[in-house]
Amino acid sequence: MTEETRAHIFQINASDGGVPKRPLASAEVTALGLTADRQRNTKVHGGPERALCLFSLERIVALQAEGHPIYPGSIGENLTIAGLEWSQVTPGARLRLGEEVLLEVTSYTVPCQNIRHSFAEEDFSRVSPKKHPGWTRVYARVLQPGYVRIGDTITLIV
Repeated sequence: MTEETRAHIFQINASDGGVPKRPLASAEVTALGLTADRQRNTKVHGGPERALCLFSLERIVALQAEGHPIYPGSIGENLTIAGLEWSQVTPGARLRLGEEVLLEVTSYTVPCQNIRHSFAEEDFSRVSPKKHPGWTRVYARVLQPGYVRIGDTITLIV
């Protein structure tokens, strides 16, 4: 079995604005993101180029091992991804989620103070793309909408 076939959606997360985002069993994905999700500050979050925020379960577990109180959804990602080599999830990469949804990574996210409670000594720069490349969340645009479910397979197209 290849790494790509093991990759899957570990958790789907949404909120009525802000963090933490809470888990859902499934969700509809549109050009503007999850229909169940809202952003508090739409100047820096949301929109077609930042429709979804993704992060790695393996990175979350490693951050927990460092002593950070982070957990899936606590830093605002919509999709917590497991089994994918996170260093390959870069701007321009495409991800097929299940049988319907196709995403394209648009950018790395810049962390803000709203996620500080997920980090020891509130040092949210631990997921800064400048200070810690490969340890940040990514934004993605939706190329093909549809529905996602926990456990859906993910294929990375680079």
